[in-house]
Amino acid sequence: MHAMDESSLRQLLAAVAGGQVDVDAAVSRLRHMPFEDLGFATLDHHRSIRCGWPEVIFCASKTVDQVRTIFSRLAARGHNVLATRASAEQYAAVAEEFPAAAWDHQSRTIHLLQGEQPAPVGHVAIVAAGTSDLPVAEEARVTAAIMGAAVTTHYDVGVAGIHRLLARAQALQDARAVVAVAGMEGALASVVGGLVTAPVIAVPTSVGYGASFGGLSALLTMLNSCATGVSVVNIDNGFAAGHIAAVINRQSVAADKGKG
Repeated sequence: MHAMDESSLRQLLAAVAGGQVDVDAAVSRLRHMPFEDLGFATLDHHRSIRCGWPEVIFCASKTVDQVRTIFSRLAARGHNVLATRASAEQYAAVAEEFPAAAWDHQSRTIHLLQGEQPAPVGHVAIVAAGTSDLPVAEEARVTAAIMGAAVTTHYDVGVAGIHRLLARAQALQDARAVVAVAGMEGALASVVGGLVTAPVIAVPTSVGYGASFGGLSALLTMLNSCATGVSVVNIDNGFAAGHIAAVINRQSVAADKGKG
């Protein structure tokens, strides 16, 4: 089964119109669109056409067999596949069928790249306050990278030693989107927001002592940021931040090309 994004759909319709593909063959290609019912899951095969990126598997609370089946059906469409919050057991099951699938232990992600990959474009910067925040930061990095963004990382640069962050100021100012990941009091996002012109996507993490309330303290700090360029995703949601940053990056690159 070939990938069916907007470009390939246009090619298929043009081939039908030109007589190179008959109607029955086209129907066979489109049979599982816009969705495929697996009983325990309904896969949204139209998402790449609507949103520019296929459905992503959230593995938490799914069984090994469920993850393996969903991964297999998404891969059959020819797309790159990304699974988040995956366990080693879930990866082992996927790897039996897809040896090329990669496992990132720190970010808890599985990804499969299919076909020739375009060169990364633009610049997404991932900033993390401390080493304890890296699992969430790495989830954002993997997500943005698999969506085609050129990514730089700036880790352990929290405000407790603000000189470390200021030393990265120029690199951050070159980014088209910045993801700021922090637990504890979550002040990093506001400081980064005051240094850059690009949008900042803040990610509160559940890192911290008792009064951090599992990331709620960082979340409230980020929501109350005085830096106007800061938006906030949910606690520990590196995937959403990486996805948003990649979309901003892609649109920014496209806008620049349109000016040329």
